[in-house]
Amino acid sequence: MSQKTKKAFAVPHTYTIIFALMVLVAALTWVVPSGVFDTAEVNGREVTVAGTYHEVDKVSVDPETGDEVDLRQGVNAVLEAPTLGIQEAIEVVAFVFVVGGSFQIITATGAIDAGMRRVVRRFKSKDIVVIPVAMLLFALGGSTFGMAEETLPFFAIFLPIMITMGFDSITAFMIVFLGAKAGYVASTINPFSVLISQGILGITGNPQLWLRAIMFVVIVGLTIAFVMLYATRIRKNPEKSLTYHEDQVLRQDIKTVDEETPFTGQQKAVLAVFIGGIALIVWGLVSQGWYMNELSAIFLAMGIISGIIAGFGQKRIAEEFVAGLKDFAFSAIVIGLARGVLVIANNGMIIDTILNDMANGLAGVPSAIFTSILYLLENLLTILVPSSSSLAALTMPIFGPLTELMGLNPEGAVTALCLAEPMMTIMAPTSAILVAGLAVCKISLEKWWKVSWKYFLAMSLVCMVFTAISAMLPVVA
Repeated sequence: MSQKTKKAFAVPHTYTIIFALMVLVAALTWVVPSGVFDTAEVNGREVTVAGTYHEVDKVSVDPETGDEVDLRQGVNAVLEAPTLGIQEAIEVVAFVFVVGGSFQIITATGAIDAGMRRVVRRFKSKDIVVIPVAMLLFALGGSTFGMAEETLPFFAIFLPIMITMGFDSITAFMIVFLGAKAGYVASTINPFSVLISQGILGITGNPQLWLRAIMFVVIVGLTIAFVMLYATRIRKNPEKSLTYHEDQVLRQDIKTVDEETPFTGQQKAVLAVFIGGIALIVWGLVSQGWYMNELSAIFLAMGIISGIIAGFGQKRIAEEFVAGLKDFAFSAIVIGLARGVLVIANNGMIIDTILNDMANGLAGVPSAIFTSILYLLENLLTILVPSSSSLAALTMPIFGPLTELMGLNPEGAVTALCLAEPMMTIMAPTSAILVAGLAVCKISLEKWWKVSWKYFLAMSLVCMVFTAISAMLPVVA
């Protein structure tokens, strides 16, 4: 007798999800009324004027050319949308490619890896001090350049160190994963969340950078406190660890921790260039109104200078840059494809209809409740699209104007995304770095959920508060 096996549900590929959205939105252009808001220029930006929505005919005749205009989007519109979307998002796509290629050159020098190892070795004798110092460094990486997949080698580095100190493998995992994630949640100049989201909405200069700095202190501080409390409790009572038995076996296998990884003068110089470049970016955003072209130039200069300092020849620099392009190609193209969904919606003129209906539905809702709904929507969408840049491309063109229609600062929509997306990837099984990091540390997803669910809920409340504050602040001219 043959036994039937049930196929486990697998989340579709991101490209598949986006293409399905294209088909769905094209179908909606046939049933959702087409309409448009009037717009006006405010502080150099084109904004939607509340109360001016009016419907337009699906099929009409252009009075100038006499041609028939059909707003209903068909098969051709769906097939053309990816190309048109990439064209419309070319500035952001180019930015992601340049940053990805440049950062790969910096990574290839080994400076970040060696610098982190050096810090860990220096503080190892001071025991628990390693936790806040290491987490702060990871958080700075997450907040400034979106450190995520780059943390993967550090799981293997911290695992034996923490086990040797008397902690457990979950502590090692949290130092790396929650350290970088807390910084990513509290992004300050992260190009893959803050800058891309602001770029899509036409916001320049990162006007709420001061608030993001406060968020960084609060969120990273609370995260470090959570990990340190957990680590202290586990070291006092090792049997309370969910990985106690596995760690006992691991303890027997650990002989020495890699103490001799060199930290060369070249690598120190590369780190100096990187830190100087980040400082220059902050200055340009705050005082010069820099945008993606200027930021791309700084990242490219950092990559080239780092390669030269490391002694890479022109061929090696070019090859590393190409390798970076490959790593970031997925995210870059997703941004373009996601814009394709909006191309269909815009061509069918249903975006303003959706905005009008949402605004009417949320009319009278207190600002704090509206921003909480915004946060939760971004949170849930992350399960299907666990990428801040991809999610920004999908949601900012809708949530930004909607936030303005509610009489709030559109930066609130940016903050909602920046906080909600990485917060959900702390728990979501579709988060690649979560699954990979747990695998390196040999921790099951179920055990991680048992340890982290209270942290997730508490930090989600903190994030909702910051989202409300961001949306209620006045727009800076």
